[in-house]
Amino acid sequence: MEMCATLLRSLREQVRALLAAHTAGRPAPDGALAAVNDALTRAPAASLLRWDPARGLYRETAHPTTQIVEHALAVLAADTADLLTSPDAERLTACASTPCSRYLLRTGRRHWCSTRCGDRARAARAYARRTQATTS
Repeated sequence: MEMCATLLRSLREQVRALLAAHTAGRPAPDGALAAVNDALTRAPAASLLRWDPARGLYRETAHPTTQIVEHALAVLAADTADLLTSPDAERLTACASTPCSRYLLRTGRRHWCSTRCGDRARAARAYARRTQATTS
């Protein structure tokens, strides 16, 4: 189970590296491209044909847990590839809230990935104004 979580976290970091490079106008990192391409090809398209003397010919699928994780990795990688090669890629931006590491598709004046991040940024600005007013 931990191996599955590690694979998902690793892909998440590689996707973030691709998104960061794209939003900064830098070339895509080779390692991130390799990780996403590997995930795209991981999910088996079909169960394999096997032979067993007792059973004869039969179809065999991968271990169910592994197959689920590999399918999830492939879907996440495909969604990333679709986003980065779509017309919407121009609207991709990093969340403007300092501790946040998420990305969003900018619409209108939106700068944050969620209302929580927007509230955090507004509260920080208000706190800075209050502290500046009391020190002046």
